[in-house]
Amino acid sequence: MKRKIASLLAVLALPAAQAMDFTPDGTFATVGVAPHQTVTVGTGLLWDWDWKAERQATLTAHTELIVAGWRADAVGGGSQTPGQLAVLPVLHMQLDRGRSPWFLEFGIGASFTNKIYRTPNKVTSTRWNFYDMLGAGYSFGAGRKQEIGLRYVHISNPGAKKPNPGEDFLQLRYGMRF
Repeated sequence: MKRKIASLLAVLALPAAQAMDFTPDGTFATVGVAPHQTVTVGTGLLWDWDWKAERQATLTAHTELIVAGWRADAVGGGSQTPGQLAVLPVLHMQLDRGRSPWFLEFGIGASFTNKIYRTPNKVTSTRWNFYDMLGAGYSFGAGRKQEIGLRYVHISNPGAKKPNPGEDFLQLRYGMRF
């Protein structure tokens, strides 16, 4: 199972690697909350893909590398602070053929936490999970290189191992292109 997930992670990172230029195109910071007082704070880098489609909206894509920490209640009292590393390919849709500052985004990636997530309310069975994201936001500033957005993130192992309660986060994200 670990080899399959490692292979999936490598495949998800391929679009960024294909360009052979590992210079990031932007950075971002996130803060989020989940039910039962779990909080996440993260940062990361992004790499734009050399791909674009235009119709009623402008579609682009990028890959994000996310490093985050969670703070959650621990079983038996106190708190725990799992660390997370995730790779997330993102499809980004700028509305009104790219003229609107408003955008929608969607992504499915892979996540690894340094320990099993155990709280008084749930226990996950794996450290490897899928990282699903749906978001909306607003681009601003010179050349619209800054953005603020709201994301719904679901992290779970899609039934690969039981139990699989997953965790849902509502995240506020600020991003900046270089």
